[in-house]
Amino acid sequence: MRNPSLKIIVVTAILALASGCAYELKEKESAAVAAGFKVITPVKADQVALLTSLPKDKVSQTTYEGKTYFVLPDVKNNRAYVGGPIEYQAYKQLRIKQKISNENMEAAQMNQMAAQDWGAWGGWGGYGGIPWGGMGIVDYGRVGGGRR
Repeated sequence: MRNPSLKIIVVTAILALASGCAYELKEKESAAVAAGFKVITPVKADQVALLTSLPKDKVSQTTYEGKTYFVLPDVKNNRAYVGGPIEYQAYKQLRIKQKISNENMEAAQMNQMAAQDWGAWGGWGGYGGIPWGGMGIVDYGRVGGGRR
């Protein structure tokens, strides 16, 4: 990548993706706690092994000592959000509500941007009444020579 502006775009995209993933994980953790999941720190070797074997950033169904659990691992902080079937149903409902809320917020932000007054920039007509399209454009006639 020799183009500096391309490097900036790529780095910005990676940072946005990373921060978006972190934000979504926080939303999942908040929903899990609100749904009644318990935050546990694994202490037994089999608990640690189970925690590290689960997919990151995702609630997974697992069986431990004969019981069904739903686990959202937080390997980075050596903990897990653990709930049963009832808590998992509540978690799914909260995630749906979060998704709808986020979509509504994005729509409101887009509507707000669309409604902004661009008058200081002269609207689409250009700044100070000079149309953007006419700036520096010269009519050279037909391509290939000849007269009009």
